Amino acid sequence: MPDEITPRDLDRGARAELKTLSKENADWVARHLAAASRYLDEDPELAHRHALAASRRAGRVAVVRETLAITAYETGDFALALRELRTYRRISGSNDQLPLMVDSERGVGRPDRALELGRSVDRSTLPAAVQAALAIAMSGARLDLGQPDLALAELEVPQLDPDRAFSYSPALFSAYAEVLAELGRGAEADEWRARAMRADEALNGPSDDEVFEVFELEEDLSGADVDADEIAGPLDPTDQDAAAAAGDVADEGDPADAIEPEVAALLAETDPDAITTTEDGDEPVQTEE
Repeated sequence: MPDEITPRDLDRGARAELKTLSKENADWVARHLAAASRYLDEDPELAHRHALAASRRAGRVAVVRETLAITAYETGDFALALRELRTYRRISGSNDQLPLMVDSERGVGRPDRALELGRSVDRSTLPAAVQAALAIAMSGARLDLGQPDLALAELEVPQLDPDRAFSYSPALFSAYAEVLAELGRGAEADEWRARAMRADEALNGPSDDEVFEVFELEEDLSGADVDADEIAGPLDPTDQDAAAAAGDVADEGDPADAIEPEVAALLAETDPDAITTTEDGDEPVQTEE
């Protein structure tokens, strides 16, 4: 564990979820979660080992199971990702990772089940960014089934607005362009690829004097200093019904409060205190700033 990684490198909301742990344990887990986030793009396997280490000491904390699911997904272990995402949802009561669950169902070769899962939750109850990500995942499942026309329809959601750039717009526009190309509508595909590029420039800084209207969606962290139970809060009856329906679709009976055998086996092989950022004990892994 690099000395420069500290508990404060972890998002405040995530740190708040660790308040149920002792301070020493919370700091230890926070550093591993921060390391998992740092290395996710450049070295998913290393990020996954850090997530596994965190889950050894905090397996009942939602953000820990969520992180383990994301790193498993990035390493291509879609079955593990799906199991961890189910557990995360049961602990947190949140459907914010539903798109990743749908994509994980695709990853294990079940596009029909992916579509069923995606339809099991009222999309209007989801944040706009989650709705956009879900549309992309559902469209992918349609493509898996050889249904490009329906794949296009899945993407025609209110978030598909070419006149405004949100954080999710580049990915949504690009997905729409790819399906148009699949349908042989090349000119339209090129238009949407160009829109995706313009949206990306709007979000990351225009390359010329053009001015774009940009909308960023930010989380409210005003409650980050309260206990995790207060952050999650109880679900209202409608949300409980939706979450239960989604759980009925995706759940295969794995216990909510235990790390699955596959995870436990991996943990048994992993000494969390021995995790380093070196490869084969020789040269440090280079990180990009």
